[in-house]
Amino acid sequence: MIKRQHDKDSAGFKIWLSDDEVCALLDECSDLEVRIAVELGVRCGLRSSEILTVAPKDVVDTDAGWMLRVPAGKGDKYRETPMPESLALRVLTLGDMRDEDGDVPVITVASTRSLRRWITHLREALADRTADDGWLELTMHDLRRTWATNCAEAGVDPLLVIDWGGWSDLETFLEHYKGVYSPAAQRKNRAKVDWL
Repeated sequence: MIKRQHDKDSAGFKIWLSDDEVCALLDECSDLEVRIAVELGVRCGLRSSEILTVAPKDVVDTDAGWMLRVPAGKGDKYRETPMPESLALRVLTLGDMRDEDGDVPVITVASTRSLRRWITHLREALADRTADDGWLELTMHDLRRTWATNCAEAGVDPLLVIDWGGWSDLETFLEHYKGVYSPAAQRKNRAKVDWL
């Protein structure tokens, strides 16, 4: 887990999770809705308000693979972001189980406050289980931050990450989301220097 202090005018930390920490977080989700909400943040880069609106009709299998349509993101801007097939099928299956017509959001809570309560419960459980108090700083927005950084580190064109994530410009993306490199990226680049 990488933590960086927010800007001098803000309290708290920005958090980036490693792949193992993302898996630990997902493993901690015993409720299907909670898991879907967390995955929509950390695997699709959705904002909290966007997570609350995802319905089965928004999940489509395209020539580019499984995509999630975000019809009214920040600023009411439409975008599409890739999603893992396993998550796409979970969303579709949950919609089918509820016998919905595809228009009803799969997350049944109506407020981002509920999502914050979910992440608080998960982070407290992980802090207790791992004896790592760093978990206590984790927010829903850190899931989006982790997604963006992981996409960029995997070599995805930054302009495509910006498009998928719904950012208006590269400067915002770099300033707030691509602020650090994962331990794996740091190890890989350290290996390029003989004396390190």
